Amino acid sequence: MPKTSARLLALLSLLQARRDWPGPLLAERLEVSARTVRRDVDRLRELGYPIATTKGPDGGYRLGAGTELPPLLFDDEQAVALAVALRTAAGAGIEEAAARALNTVRQVMPARLRHRVDALHVTAVSGGGPTVDPAVLATLSAAVHAREVLRFTYAAADPPRRAEPHHLVTRGGRWYLVAWDLDRAGWRTFRVDRIAPRVPTGPRFTARELPGGDVATFVADRFEGKDATGDWPCRGEVILDRPAHVVSAYARDGVVEELGPDRCRLVLGAWSWAGLAASIGRFDADIEVVGPAELKAAFGRLARRYAAAAE
Repeated sequence: MPKTSARLLALLSLLQARRDWPGPLLAERLEVSARTVRRDVDRLRELGYPIATTKGPDGGYRLGAGTELPPLLFDDEQAVALAVALRTAAGAGIEEAAARALNTVRQVMPARLRHRVDALHVTAVSGGGPTVDPAVLATLSAAVHAREVLRFTYAAADPPRRAEPHHLVTRGGRWYLVAWDLDRAGWRTFRVDRIAPRVPTGPRFTARELPGGDVATFVADRFEGKDATGDWPCRGEVILDRPAHVVSAYARDGVVEELGPDRCRLVLGAWSWAGLAASIGRFDADIEVVGPAELKAAFGRLARRYAAAAE
């Protein structure tokens, strides 16, 4: 990249990083003279970037919000990253909008970067998620950012609902809204493709603390079947006639304690007692149930079902 173009890109990045920049500070950061900064600012203005001059002892600059997309300045890594992100958006249910966005951005790239982006072949394998309306994503994102109560219908037959939207996430090809359900007084994950927002939004709210404090952990726990406290709804303890190192390799987030060379204690959780009993049974070992009684009863039910199946 020519030195001047690289400097323009660095200048633009600085102007985007904060609201106001004194001229001498920009010159210092770019290691150029104040005159060169003024000349580079004029070049950016010619490219369509709305840069205002601020008054003061030393003078300064401020990058305003433009109404049109000016020619874009990308270095090679940024161009490749942008192309990969947009081309892999097929798995997020917004492939059509992503394809149009990539085509728009491509048109304002320099020829050299266009050739590099065109040579980048990425096949996005969709997770099978439904298509999501970008307008709905924008509405939900705005409500999350503004901390405004969201009014919406969830599935056509449901009555209107109200929730405090906290996070917009994507997982496994689907978009989800993590929110505090005001009508049911609890944390929920709503599928975005089933949400029909209603306008206007409700009043502002004070953000609640998400259980665990980490949205990634919270969402993962919900899909694994854990409750709002981050724990499994069903948790039991058994002793297995298997070495601890063998059991721990397949115990997921279970706790394994060695009791001898071929014996160990296992504390494990699952979404149901039958599911927990079945998970423990896969270790193909003699089992001693320590507790609770619900786990022992689940083993009894499974034993009867398996015996009937064997007959």
